Amino acid sequence: MSFTPNSLKAYLNFAIKKAVSIYKKDYVTQKDFKRKRALPMDTVIRLLLSMQGGSLKKELYDAGVTASASAFVQQRNKIPWTVFEDILEQFNFYCKDQKKYKGYRVFAIDGTTVNMARNPKSDSFVKNDSTQKGYNQLHVNPLYDVLSKTYQHCIIQPQPQQDEVGALTVMLKWYDFKEKTLIVADRGYESYNVFAHLMNTENVDFLIRIKQDRTCMREVRKLPMTELDTDVSFTITTTQTNEDKEKGHIYLQVHKREDRVYSSKTRAGRWDFPSPYPMKFRVVRFQLDTGEYETLATSLPRSITLSEIKELYHARWGIETAFRELKYGIGLVNLHGKKDEFVKQEIFAAMIMSNFCSRIANEVVIRKKTANVHEYKVNMKMAIHICRQFLRTEDANEVRLLRDIAKYTEPVRPGRRDERNIKPKSFVGFIYRVSA
Repeated sequence: MSFTPNSLKAYLNFAIKKAVSIYKKDYVTQKDFKRKRALPMDTVIRLLLSMQGGSLKKELYDAGVTASASAFVQQRNKIPWTVFEDILEQFNFYCKDQKKYKGYRVFAIDGTTVNMARNPKSDSFVKNDSTQKGYNQLHVNPLYDVLSKTYQHCIIQPQPQQDEVGALTVMLKWYDFKEKTLIVADRGYESYNVFAHLMNTENVDFLIRIKQDRTCMREVRKLPMTELDTDVSFTITTTQTNEDKEKGHIYLQVHKREDRVYSSKTRAGRWDFPSPYPMKFRVVRFQLDTGEYETLATSLPRSITLSEIKELYHARWGIETAFRELKYGIGLVNLHGKKDEFVKQEIFAAMIMSNFCSRIANEVVIRKKTANVHEYKVNMKMAIHICRQFLRTEDANEVRLLRDIAKYTEPVRPGRRDERNIKPKSFVGFIYRVSA
């Protein structure tokens, strides 16, 4: 489906309008947002969508808002973060991204953390032996369309209660997979329970990287360390009868009684299905240029070849790039609130803005010059800045917008490698903000 910038702005405004009307109808019983104010609810939402990394006073000034920072905080305090979640869902519903790979929409699932201002009273407060002072973090678990480069849904958890696997199973129950969908994930999501949930979700296939050392799944451990494409089948059981042992069933220790309090030292896995439970999936293993092997478990049919599976798994890297753009392009590292509720507002606001910018960038035509060695793509950092101005300007010219974005490009260098240099970063204090 093709979009114009004006139609995308209209869809976003429709989504905001609908979410606001639902909220006012169902929840506003007092005078909040009912009498005429300098900062009505939709204005506060649009401000949060278009904010950058400056101080709150500077952001309000740049947006042409005369209200004080205190007034803005009081107004946003009346908006539940779930309103922004609704806007994301409505915006996606209106846009209906349709990019597919051999009939599949390709979703990546992964988690990332968002650093917050220190607040020991919050559920997000983390303190352990290595960090006596403690810090605050929220764990963000988005479902990301790697072909359309858009966020589809997200579950946010306090870092002390981080549960990426649990977030995925909740999303599988919540999300309506009306089209064939492939979910791609890295190690950390591999488990019999996750595989069973995925195989029991209509229209869903999976492609998940799994371990291949001594701690890997038993049936995978039996396979030779060479390139392969084979099926493995076995039976999961939560009992240890003689019959189970004779048949070679895989035993999972679980907490069988909900009313019993188990010791924290009791080792038990998750299993949400009957016992015994037959399971079968495809295992592919291929060799990297470094000489190392990579092993993937999948439910994809044989019509998807090994080379295509490599390509699909490589596409998962798109969610890592999206996290970088969300934090440093959209500006999620520079929050404008201390409360967990405010941070959740800004996380969803950043995802909405990211979807808005990605959909516009997808429509930009980059003309290739014969002298160019590389293909070129949109520079998303500049595209985000230009799209922000377009969203804020009521009568902005969409032709000029696309032309301006096309001016800022960067080369695509396939096969380029660089060792990941992951450095922990702390929250950027409210008084230490960029001046521009």
